[in-house]
Amino acid sequence: MSRRAPSPPPGGRAAPLPDQQPKPPTQDPDAPVRVQEILDSPTYRIADQDPDFLGREDTRGLRLQVDYLKPELLLREHGIEHTIVVFGGTRINEAVAAADTAAARREAAAAAPDDAQLAQAQRIAERVHAKSRYYDVAREFGRLVGLSGGGPQDSRIVVMTGGGPGIMEAANRGAFDVGAKSVGLNINLPREQYPNPYISPELCFRFHYFALRKLHFLQRARALVAFPGGYGTFDELFETLTLVQTRKIHPVPVVLVGEEFWRRAVDFDFLVEEGVIDPEDLDLFWYAETAQEIWDGIQRWHEANGGGLLHRD
Repeated sequence: MSRRAPSPPPGGRAAPLPDQQPKPPTQDPDAPVRVQEILDSPTYRIADQDPDFLGREDTRGLRLQVDYLKPELLLREHGIEHTIVVFGGTRINEAVAAADTAAARREAAAAAPDDAQLAQAQRIAERVHAKSRYYDVAREFGRLVGLSGGGPQDSRIVVMTGGGPGIMEAANRGAFDVGAKSVGLNINLPREQYPNPYISPELCFRFHYFALRKLHFLQRARALVAFPGGYGTFDELFETLTLVQTRKIHPVPVVLVGEEFWRRAVDFDFLVEEGVIDPEDLDLFWYAETAQEIWDGIQRWHEANGGGLLHRD
């Protein structure tokens, strides 16, 4: 008699397979302890769930791949085609916070008039307070980017920052003000780094490698906007200028916000006179003071170079 075709098997088994049960202590009293030692051994971890293995020097290539791939896939899923990268000092806070710090430093210096360090700290706090106007400029610029394209819900072009406080917070905050998404790229450091609270949670990434973070800053960039800042700002600025100068990447507009600061911080004319850059290299960037000047300049640059901001290269 022919047998009827069986129905699909259920999710579980009625009778467990032999390897689904550990060796019972009735057969070997020491077996449970030995099995547990095996289960606790790092070698028994699944490879992608073994941080010790993934942290080895031999697996650096894998870490580089996933450090790149995770944000790349998620940026695609959220429809992020282009970015406006904004950098600037993490110490340049909004005016209220900067004023409070300056007042506290003035009070401390007044209480110890012979203390040179307190006097210097007061001068620095006053200078930072004076630069707090750039926080407002960066915030307004973030709003302009957030309202571009098809409006706040159009994520084809967004603000991207290093995810930290100060100027970067201001740019993310401006996009947040108008309900637009924005991106933050944090970096894993020996001391914990907190993202600013205005980045879209689903678009805040933390990198292990600076190199992969830098790649993502420029991969979709349609402009770099550099506000007054320190080593990190200079790093991103000069890397971008070098890549554009050598045409290693398609040229992008580079805007230096705060001409007075930048002309004193970097004497570009001196570099030309010394013959270490060419006169034409001064055309790789320009200065601006207001959010609207920055935005209008970026748009004019793209229109003069074959298309608008949303144009595909």
